Amino acid sequence: MPQMTSGQARIVDPILSTHAQGYKQAGLAAQSLFPNGTVGMYGGNVIQFGKEAFRLYNSRRAPGSTTKRIQFGYQGKPYSIVPGALEAPVPRELMRDASKVPGIDLGARAVNTVMRALLLEREYNCAQLARTAGNYDASHKAALTGTSRWTGSASDPNADVRAGKEAIRSTIGVYPNTALISATAFSALQENAKILDRTKYTGRDSITTEILARLWNIPNVVVGEATVADAADTFGDVWGNDVILAYTNVSADPNVEEPSFGYTYVIEGHPMVEQPYWEQTSKSWIYGVSYDNTPVLSGITAGFLIQDAGAPAA
Repeated sequence: MPQMTSGQARIVDPILSTHAQGYKQAGLAAQSLFPNGTVGMYGGNVIQFGKEAFRLYNSRRAPGSTTKRIQFGYQGKPYSIVPGALEAPVPRELMRDASKVPGIDLGARAVNTVMRALLLEREYNCAQLARTAGNYDASHKAALTGTSRWTGSASDPNADVRAGKEAIRSTIGVYPNTALISATAFSALQENAKILDRTKYTGRDSITTEILARLWNIPNVVVGEATVADAADTFGDVWGNDVILAYTNVSADPNVEEPSFGYTYVIEGHPMVEQPYWEQTSKSWIYGVSYDNTPVLSGITAGFLIQDAGAPAA
């Protein structure tokens, strides 16, 4: 079977790379806490932000006097991006003309298969970072137990969220703009007496993220629905039973120069679809996607972890 020419590669690869970069998957929420920040090197230092990023400055100056200078961000802990890539085949049996490179539609299907796996991996890595209690100081986390969990009769999710919001504001000067709720915690909110009482006049049959956003005055409320299977094919929730409040850069054009709870550092141009190649043993064209990225915490106490909010109350 003929190999793909360089001309064909120039046509297929840029189109599918653009497709991969725009690919989105329902139920994934990591982007809300760790928006993409493009970097050009595989190693460096995390751009961290202290309280000076939120400080009120007096910009007034007398004519001819020196302009005040502020420090905005600094180099913190080192980061290292480990290359990551996966491949998916397009068997020749799926093609009408096995002598040609697969068309864009078949190529996009292969890329979608790979992107689902790559983005789930990213989701898991981000969740592990955000759910690690050791990454928070004592005033920026709360571990719910017994009936204080949102599944319990003594729980008060509104009070828990209010405490988390105030903890963040007292440290960085602004309230969180994002709440990531695990699927189990969101399910618990559907039956929670305090939530139902506060929202009974909304005219809605069920609690939605929009209702919670208005109730808690947090603009961006998302539910982490992703599950992942272990080696024994036992499924578990990527976000466990936890809730994370955070001030994060949720603008349409995130970059590493803005204060945020975290970022996903992504190598420029990624995800990138490699040139497909013919594999004789599988009688398939192979599409590989490289997605070199790593999630990082950007160093300010802009997050609050509520552990086990959705766990059983027993």
